[in-house]
Amino acid sequence: MVDNRYATALVISCVLSILATVYLSVAIGTQHWYQYTSPAVRGEANVSELRSLYEEFVDGEFDEKTYSDTLFRLNGTMGLWWRCVLVYKEPDAKTVMECRSFTLPQQFTPKYKEPGNHNSGEDMLRTYLWRCQFLLPLLSLALVVLAGLIGFSACLCRSLTPTLGIGVLHLLAGLCTLATVCCYLAGMDLLHRVSVLPDKVDGSLGWSLYLALISSPLHMMAAALLVWAARSHSQNYYRMTAYRVA
Repeated sequence: MVDNRYATALVISCVLSILATVYLSVAIGTQHWYQYTSPAVRGEANVSELRSLYEEFVDGEFDEKTYSDTLFRLNGTMGLWWRCVLVYKEPDAKTVMECRSFTLPQQFTPKYKEPGNHNSGEDMLRTYLWRCQFLLPLLSLALVVLAGLIGFSACLCRSLTPTLGIGVLHLLAGLCTLATVCCYLAGMDLLHRVSVLPDKVDGSLGWSLYLALISSPLHMMAAALLVWAARSHSQNYYRMTAYRVA
């Protein structure tokens, strides 16, 4: 028999866990982690330059300097798996967003001390920050799925015994998500140190990053409720057992 307090804590923790997982999943699948605002283009020379950048962005080989310069100049946005630019379509006279995904081999491509210059030597810090920022959220989702499977099995067995372990898994998931945001912000800061933004180009954080940032404390709050329910239920159980023995 489960006390109403523990049942309420378990229900609230499940709701928080679902919200956090949805937020994190949306953040992973969208490109609005970081966005650039570029000034309006004037002059035929500038238009031709931007057109060549866009064509290389779409059809050229994968190169950090190439896509970074294009993002800077074409109001680009970048996420964990996507990079997008705003382009002007002449026949329709509309501005549309063109996106390209990072393939798995591209995610493991090393970063260089001078982007685009393979002879400058590998920048180990930026390379591993980049790899962590796309591996850690996947690990976070895997931990939540594992916790859900354990919780479902515990419900079938009508047992609160695994609740403590489920809470620990949620805590680890929250830490992985928080580490993802930290790695991304550190990586972008290092990128802007080696690739200076053009004049009048501003960068800002996007809503996808904030979703990931919100999901981290939600996971931790769910973990706190689960750990509290497990510890309190265990203490009450031992007290009742001691009382019956006495």
